[in-house]
Amino acid sequence: MSFVYPWFLWALLAIALPIIIHLFHFRRFKTVYFTNVKFLKEVKEQTSARSKLKHLLVLLARIMAVIALVLAFSMPFIPAKNGTSRAGNKDVSIYFDNSFSMSAESEDVRLVEKARTRITEIINAYGVDDRIQILTADFEGRDQRLLSKEDARTRVNEIKVTYKVRSLSKVLARQKQAVKAGNNRLKELYIVSDFQKNISDLDMYQDSTIDLTIVPLQSVQNQNVAIDSAWFQSPVQSLNQPNPLIVKVRNLSKKEIPGLRMSLQIDNQTRPLGTLNLPALTAIYDTVDVPVLRTGWHEAKLNIADFPVEFDNDYYFTFKVDEQVNILQIYQDQPNQFIQASFADNDYFKATAQQVGQLNYAAFAEYDLVILDELPSVPTGLISELKNYVSNAGNVVLFPHPEANVADYNNLCKQFRANTYTSFEEQERKVSYVNFQEFIFNDVFEERRSNLKLPITSSNYKFSRKASTQEEVILRYRDGGSFIGKYKMDKGHLFLCAAPLRLDYSDLVKNGEIFVPMLYKMALSATSENKIAYIIGQDEVLETDNRTTTAEMVYKMKGAQTSFIPEQRNMGNRMVLGMNNQVQEAGFYNLYLSPESVLDKFSFNYDRKESYLSFYTPEELVKLLGNQVAVIEGTNRNDFQEVINAQSKGSPLWKFCLFACLFFLALEIALIRIWKV
Repeated sequence: MSFVYPWFLWALLAIALPIIIHLFHFRRFKTVYFTNVKFLKEVKEQTSARSKLKHLLVLLARIMAVIALVLAFSMPFIPAKNGTSRAGNKDVSIYFDNSFSMSAESEDVRLVEKARTRITEIINAYGVDDRIQILTADFEGRDQRLLSKEDARTRVNEIKVTYKVRSLSKVLARQKQAVKAGNNRLKELYIVSDFQKNISDLDMYQDSTIDLTIVPLQSVQNQNVAIDSAWFQSPVQSLNQPNPLIVKVRNLSKKEIPGLRMSLQIDNQTRPLGTLNLPALTAIYDTVDVPVLRTGWHEAKLNIADFPVEFDNDYYFTFKVDEQVNILQIYQDQPNQFIQASFADNDYFKATAQQVGQLNYAAFAEYDLVILDELPSVPTGLISELKNYVSNAGNVVLFPHPEANVADYNNLCKQFRANTYTSFEEQERKVSYVNFQEFIFNDVFEERRSNLKLPITSSNYKFSRKASTQEEVILRYRDGGSFIGKYKMDKGHLFLCAAPLRLDYSDLVKNGEIFVPMLYKMALSATSENKIAYIIGQDEVLETDNRTTTAEMVYKMKGAQTSFIPEQRNMGNRMVLGMNNQVQEAGFYNLYLSPESVLDKFSFNYDRKESYLSFYTPEELVKLLGNQVAVIEGTNRNDFQEVINAQSKGSPLWKFCLFACLFFLALEIALIRIWKV
């Protein structure tokens, strides 16, 4: 047994008062007349003995009443079994897990509401002089303070579900930081959560200076289906084409989910996509055709019908189909007519031919593909501009001149860490391999025929192979050498061809099944390959073309419910945008310099960590954290308030002492008035 106010036990010295009264209380004697004194001695002896017994019992009742009253004021209590209850004011930190997984249902309400009730009961168990921190997954600055009891109750009622995910090790570190800053000697921590396994990274708790109590909440059934992610099969979306989209849907339940409905909303038009049958604890992949009937930006959203955890039912994504694909053909004497003819009948492509000596380097950013059409040499200034152009998502294809300055060509290749050209040889070589897995040819042919006619070259260059280069072969000769190779640099690509285009050296231009779609796809691969979706809290940096002309121009982002100014870093013709946790809700966000002109569209989705409904049981938490931590099941426990009171204050005994005091006072009165001696 312990005491809240042990110094009050000095009041037990008051026991001396009834003893003194008993010892120095002299009664006045009355004269009693007896007609017969025969039995006087016997009566006197009997009366004296009964009187002494009565007085001793009255004295004992008075002493016990004083003792009980003193004990009541010293407020004795029995400490909790784990020994955490100690007397004095406390600094308390309570973590309210308000993450998305707390949207699951308990038997009567959602877990987040159950947590709100339990935390209020915890607060009620403390005194007005205790200081309490309410910490949430938002990690807001205002929640680093210790509050009064009333302010803590108000803060709990303000908390809403958040997209943010916090590991419990970081939560515990913040709680300790807050209570250590308090002025009270005693420190206590509470964690009220569903204790998802993927965020519960706590180890054996061994801090004897700060008491930790965890309150696990459990849902009725752990059932959830989530759209995990989605991506286009092709990095570039084409006009009037189906554009296959791969969708990954995950069943996180331990039972099969049949007939799950999925739909696609694109540009405010909803299309049902049928139903899915999901085996237990399995992810499946489905292919969805996304129709593109116009150019420009498109907003799309995938949706599934799943309850009660709904934050992961939607997957937002955006993509852009360029209004026009611009191609620049750079030549020395005469432009190759076959290149011009390939784009002449398609309004979607616009090919411009310019002589190498008349180039406007500043206009390179306007083109999606640059073709070096058999240049005898490549000036150093052009090489530098091409390197900068490719670094910023441009694509360059080089068709060599039969009498090229190989040193200039190799200077270009070295800038792109590509294989270099060797001498020009008059040797017939036949292409025997097409890389159908690469973007250039992956969806060109409905059937991959064995009799597909492939190019033959009568004269060509060979490439010196280096281990440090990372070539992706597009077309390969029968002898294993590369006819056309692809090299990635930053966001763009360099394509190198081994033979000139003119018919004297190659019949590539006569192979319409290869040449025309190859040029088309090279041009398309240079268009924007931005991510179609970002994750809130993870993807904090975006990139866009720099359209600013003055330092005063500022980019802004606007969503359905909010707008803000992102952090901006000028990187030449690119602008890097930092979100800094300003995106709070999933959906579409427009980037603009002026509200009437949308420059880019971005889509954000919630982190799917909260989709995994796998939780620790109270028994597992005891094994994980050790016996020094108190574990109180918080979902269905009816005596939770009493348990928390005992946890924070122990089992109070002052009421029993008060009742004992009243009992002994009543006993004293009864002895005096009823027992006649």
